[in-house]
Amino acid sequence: MSNITAVKDSTRTYTIALVGNPNSGKTTLFNALTGSTQYVGNWPGVTVEKKEGKVKRTKEQIKIVDLPGIYSLSPYTLEEVIARDYIIEDKPDAIINIVDASNIERNLYLTTQLKEVGIPVIVALNMMDIINKRGDKINIELLEDQIGMPIVPISANKGTGINNIIAECIQSINLIEEKKDNLDIFNKEIEKCVNELDEKVKDIARDNNYNSRWLAVKLLEEDEKVIEKIKINNDVKNTINDMVQKLEKQLDNDIESIIADQRYKYIASIVKKSVKKKNQGNMSNSDKIDKIVTNRILAIPIFLVVMWVVYYVSIQTLGDYTIGWVEGGIGFLAQQVETLLISLNASDWLLSLVIDGIFGGVGAVLIYVPQIMILFFFISILEDSGYMARVAFVMDKFFRKFGLTGKSFIPMLVGSGCSVPGIMATRTLENDKDRKLTILLTPFISCGAKMPIYVMFASAFFPNNRGWVVFTIYILGIVVAILSGILLKNTVFKGESAPFVMELPPYRIPTLKGLLIHMWDRGKAFIKKAGTLIFAAVVVIWFLQSFGPSLAFIEDPAKSILASIGRFIAPIFKPLGFGDWISSVAIFTGLVAKEVVVATLGVLQGLGEVTEESVELIASIQVMFTPLKAWAFMAFNLLACPCFAAIGAMKREFNSAKWTLFAIAYQTGVAYIVAMLIYQIGRLVI
Repeated sequence: MSNITAVKDSTRTYTIALVGNPNSGKTTLFNALTGSTQYVGNWPGVTVEKKEGKVKRTKEQIKIVDLPGIYSLSPYTLEEVIARDYIIEDKPDAIINIVDASNIERNLYLTTQLKEVGIPVIVALNMMDIINKRGDKINIELLEDQIGMPIVPISANKGTGINNIIAECIQSINLIEEKKDNLDIFNKEIEKCVNELDEKVKDIARDNNYNSRWLAVKLLEEDEKVIEKIKINNDVKNTINDMVQKLEKQLDNDIESIIADQRYKYIASIVKKSVKKKNQGNMSNSDKIDKIVTNRILAIPIFLVVMWVVYYVSIQTLGDYTIGWVEGGIGFLAQQVETLLISLNASDWLLSLVIDGIFGGVGAVLIYVPQIMILFFFISILEDSGYMARVAFVMDKFFRKFGLTGKSFIPMLVGSGCSVPGIMATRTLENDKDRKLTILLTPFISCGAKMPIYVMFASAFFPNNRGWVVFTIYILGIVVAILSGILLKNTVFKGESAPFVMELPPYRIPTLKGLLIHMWDRGKAFIKKAGTLIFAAVVVIWFLQSFGPSLAFIEDPAKSILASIGRFIAPIFKPLGFGDWISSVAIFTGLVAKEVVVATLGVLQGLGEVTEESVELIASIQVMFTPLKAWAFMAFNLLACPCFAAIGAMKREFNSAKWTLFAIAYQTGVAYIVAMLIYQIGRLVI
């Protein structure tokens, strides 16, 4: 066995990287380990989200770094590159490799690669509750002996085994062990080549702070990203070329496939010895459900029904009830503040700023927070249960008809919450043309920030069918995205789409804690914008509509600075049916944040206390618009270029001002044409 020496330092801070496949339960484990002590930022120089958290389950100071989900250390996407670079170059003290026990063969591929990097690895064998429910058996001790790493069985979803992981990590970090470092993965010919290269690149590995065996395997695989980072002499280059040619000729395959095949054969052999499945060959419950929800005929209708139910409950029923509660609370607060200001003999302009500006503007947005939270809650259920992965699979064949793959559905789905993370999610697409096209199309999928616009107009003109109206607006965005995809794929983005490869996780029952965390993470961004960006915009709008060109305080907004700006741009929107200055200004201020559209209409109508605001706002909207004009207005706001934050995300992901300007022009042009067609054709029909 091993000779072990204990080394303990109670004062140091340990850094542990959390590594695993997508859908392995990594995020659930991260939340369980860190709780409310998370820090979310971006990796230096890139916009991939970086999550860090502190563990409070032990006396030691432990920082957990949650790396993006990856399938291997042979990266293709930006997220995979970042994850590997962190492991290889930043060298955390230990790695927790979370492995889905219900899909152990696929997950262990990454494990065999992590073993080679020279950092202590602790395998968190997750989903053991599913294994036990199935009646399957995993011989933990035998599997642990075969892979040469500690294995801790857990169920992150249930919160079992979590403390054992941290204890095992600390022990592995503080123990110096003399034991076998390498697994018997490769055949004799490949192992001989790896060992020979290992000797040749020891100096290079030391200079770059790499594990020499890991570097030898990567060079033998001809990993381009590794070769780009290091300098190898001609002797090493010639040695690699000779080895690769010999192995490819002998095994009749390319070297990358040869190495991968060796890993899978090794994994199959150890799984065969240590895993016993009770119902080998029988259909699982997930397979039985998939026969229906991924059915060639039923899949898309089922998805549409599911999404309609989500929007109906979020907007028409449960979400609608919550608006009154929030509206009453904000209204009561507005009354108290107004009474206080009057008792203090506050000036007219200050009273107008606080009541008409802040409460009238920000309040007009905040009343929709419950509906948006409920929507995010239901979307989290669909994601955490595993259903959304099926939708991406189902959509692949459909998406290919307009030049994309099913993977493009994921950014578009994320974009339904907020366009910024949706645009950022496109970096998981390997093909550059697919990525750019998805970035351009994602803002057509309505984000949560636009919902207050739809709900307001639906309440004004279609009070008995609000759920249907909002649902059809979302469908309009999808239809425009499809037609645009077909057009652009046959013109600007000609070329073959990348093949679609995606793992379908087993269906799971989401935990209430996980759903609430996801709901809050998404919803707090909306609330934060209301408290910062929208607040600032409302104050600016109030100032522009409360003061005339001479900077004198005025009662009539029609004589304000804002009215002058609105009248200048209003003729542009006349063919769309809303050529008045108030509507034009609302569209313009929507570039700050789409929620500001509603806030602008509230401020410019001079609406005060929120207790009566929605009634007054709806009444004023009914005067300004007709149902047809309302449809055109909603369509334009749906399809026009997104807010400044999303435009910034497009700029970062395109890494090109030219492509960003093209996207803005295309999206706004499409919005203008569609809104004009709705209004002009509608006038002829109605």
